[in-house]
Amino acid sequence: MSDSILIFGAGGQLGQEILAQAAAQGRDVIGLARPQADICDISAVARHIAETRPRLIVNAAAYTAVDKAESEAETARLVNVFGAANVASAAAAANVPLVHLSTDYVFDGSKRGPYVESDPVASLGVYGRTKAEGEAAVRAAAPRHVILRTAWVYGRFGHNFLKTILRLAGERPELRVVADQTGCPTATQDLAAAIFAIDRAVQDGNAVEWGTYHFAGPDATSWHGFAEAIVAAQARWTGMRPPVTAISNEDYPTPARRPPNSQLDSGRFAAAFGYRAIPWRPRVAETVQALLQPVETCV
Repeated sequence: MSDSILIFGAGGQLGQEILAQAAAQGRDVIGLARPQADICDISAVARHIAETRPRLIVNAAAYTAVDKAESEAETARLVNVFGAANVASAAAAANVPLVHLSTDYVFDGSKRGPYVESDPVASLGVYGRTKAEGEAAVRAAAPRHVILRTAWVYGRFGHNFLKTILRLAGERPELRVVADQTGCPTATQDLAAAIFAIDRAVQDGNAVEWGTYHFAGPDATSWHGFAEAIVAAQARWTGMRPPVTAISNEDYPTPARRPPNSQLDSGRFAAAFGYRAIPWRPRVAETVQALLQPVETCV
């Protein structure tokens, strides 16, 4: 067995963040994007695991187009259920532990207060249902697994809410953002660090309690509150600060229904792996600065 972490879905925002942090920290991480390894091809998945012989596998590959999933249900199911099952079964066959990324969308959002891992799943749409089915497939196929549910992910790479708001703040005189959906913004920096914390436990030979965990930012807000903080942070660099108007979910209809409450309680993860995300407001400011701060060059 090698001393590496193998990532499927390395082309996504989390995968890119893990690779960036690994390079900065001198960690041995092998990243495979979809063109290199399609998780729907079980022979390709098994071949890459056999060739790399990793100590930990991370499945960050998923169909995440929430609205498109309503009209592309079979494609979403192929990736989120059968693809997840492929990675899990191949990991189990190679006796390698697996971290599988999941989502707050497995819940319907009707609970008051943060969701804990034992709360029953009840998805509102195709994306959430296929991710819940994918979780079940992982549990059935891979005894040594950590299913890591997260929410409202943002960061420097890929497509996410923070980067969309940055773009719109430079294009529109006013932003209208939903204020009656609540969740916990989660930075890819913290999510990558959480995965490294799992890896440390595996490396140290600690008795990991395999199963499902929640990991998200520690503070809740609305999409409107999240957007206001992003706009305020970017104003330092752009000088533009359009007003952010609060609207209701009914004012912004989408093909897929969103859970009104996406808060996740990360206490179980912190107790097991000794790591919590930092508050999202300083993380937002840090991420905006990384994306907008002019790069100084030497002449």
